[in-house]
Amino acid sequence: MTRGAPIFAVGTLAALTLLGGSAFPAAPPGPPAPRQPTAAPLLVSYDSCAQALAGLRAAAGASVGPWGFGGNGWRTGAAFGDVAKDATGARAMPQSAQPAPEHSTTNVHEAGADEPDLVKTDGRRIVTVTRGVLRVVDPAARRETGRLDLTRSTPELRWGEQASLLLHGDRALVLTRTGVELQRATREARPGTAPRLILVDLAGAPRVLGTYRMDGSLVDARQTGSTARVVVRTHPRLVFPYAERGTDAARTAANRAVIASAGVEAWLPAYEWTDGAQRHVGRVGCERLSRPPAWSGTSMLTVLSFDLAGDRLGDGDPVSVAADATTVYGTGTSLYLAGERSGSTRPGSGRVGDWPPEPPVTEIHGFDTSGPGRPRYVASGSVPGSLVNQYALSEWQGHLRVATTTGDAWGTRPTSESAVYVLRPDGNSLVRTGAVTGLGPGERIYSVRFLGGSAYVVTFRLTDPLYAVDLTDPTAPRVTGELKITGYSAYLHPLPEGRLLGVGQEADRRGRAQGLQVSLFDVRDPARPTRLDQWHVPRAYSALEHDTHAFLHHPETGLVALPVGEDVRLLRVSGTDIGEVGTVSHAGRAGPVLRSLLVGDVLWTVSDAGLRATDPATARSLDWLPVT
Repeated sequence: MTRGAPIFAVGTLAALTLLGGSAFPAAPPGPPAPRQPTAAPLLVSYDSCAQALAGLRAAAGASVGPWGFGGNGWRTGAAFGDVAKDATGARAMPQSAQPAPEHSTTNVHEAGADEPDLVKTDGRRIVTVTRGVLRVVDPAARRETGRLDLTRSTPELRWGEQASLLLHGDRALVLTRTGVELQRATREARPGTAPRLILVDLAGAPRVLGTYRMDGSLVDARQTGSTARVVVRTHPRLVFPYAERGTDAARTAANRAVIASAGVEAWLPAYEWTDGAQRHVGRVGCERLSRPPAWSGTSMLTVLSFDLAGDRLGDGDPVSVAADATTVYGTGTSLYLAGERSGSTRPGSGRVGDWPPEPPVTEIHGFDTSGPGRPRYVASGSVPGSLVNQYALSEWQGHLRVATTTGDAWGTRPTSESAVYVLRPDGNSLVRTGAVTGLGPGERIYSVRFLGGSAYVVTFRLTDPLYAVDLTDPTAPRVTGELKITGYSAYLHPLPEGRLLGVGQEADRRGRAQGLQVSLFDVRDPARPTRLDQWHVPRAYSALEHDTHAFLHHPETGLVALPVGEDVRLLRVSGTDIGEVGTVSHAGRAGPVLRSLLVGDVLWTVSDAGLRATDPATARSLDWLPVT
């Protein structure tokens, strides 16, 4: 629970200027770290559009095969729609000068940056987007105070597309994830829908201030203070012939001819933004594009920066990198963008699908986000293997810790193992200072949690080893303890007094899932992690296993709200055991309960059917606000 607590964020990417020094916090004094440069290269900017086009054509031509870029290269740009300009419903209550009630915030990775979610609250209002309608609820009066229909400008919301939100003062930023589409039946590219950002004024009746759309698909967004940074992934707008007859060599040659004749606009992302009734269009400039030396020319990442304290979105101050990534991680002052590169998509591999593929490598680019506006590039590096999610990355005392899995965890003879690497900026390179390898032979990582100088890593195939790793010496990390139990934890959450809560699945001795499992671990002794209690629901599953925003914990009371199936189960976790309070269900069964939040001493749960107010001490329903 916080009162105006800082928000979380996992940042984004970008920048064209290579900095001479590191903007990351300095590490504590100690012996000099060994210099072992990693394989990932530095980002390099282009001097002209001609140079950029030559590089993009060469990289894409080396990456294309007889059937394109593995399903991505034939996509087309997006069609821009009209903007919603009207609001309906009751007038929203103005912000009070009184302090906001104590309230929970989105469950995020690091303090200092917020992550988009399905619902946001500042204690005075609860904001959601359900069935394409933005709704504002006054939690004190327990009534809806405003609404705005967004489906006229964003029809994908009517079709079931889920929107997410960022909130700052009287401004809400609505984000949709829909990307461009392809009519595969005829192998013809056609316009689809692009991610849309909608800036909404909540000071009175909710109204749209402006919108923003860009080719491609939304990767993620993060907010630090009033600055929101949005990452969009795009692919070249190329149409390949896809001849049904002929050799692979002939098809590849035809595809390369398409690439050789394409202009630079086939790669540079286009965008549109509105300011009231005014519409503006643009394209990312060649001077705002940079690349790593090893790249494929098949995808591009663009970072947009918006000031949510203003009255318009503007052009987003875009910067693009000719790279790919699926994971972003950040703190209040720095961010990292990570993507997996494998041999089957590297330049010069001949064609997509070459066998055997080279082992995957995770490339990481670090950026300074300590100031407003677009991030500044700091350093790059790489580590072997793949990430499970953003929680496999952690910055601490000037070092970046990264947990990955290499090899194949399936089959009768799995070759996988996991590791934790420690990297440190050295000039513009992230160099390795130390590593722990050989974790969980034959298994893969299911969850990671870094807490200060410690890491807790769960690997699983048949049983669940929980590894405790000491990272206080970045040059000599070491495993200090290991706990083997059945099942696995897909999410680990820190609790007071050296406790750790794990949520995942129980399993039998053959590794077959047996239903939801919540484990309470004591990790005060790094040499002997133990499980204090277990809560098990046979044949059940929690959305928390893939959606960490669905988790709510109130440290002062020990309350845990956990989605289980269609409902939310309320637990009370103490220092020694897990107790059950009750179940919160929603009327109408229009879908599962998606989120839980606290405002004052009332628990609010959110689904597509409505919002329910509940007494968190007894699970007794206090009020129901249906979606109408």
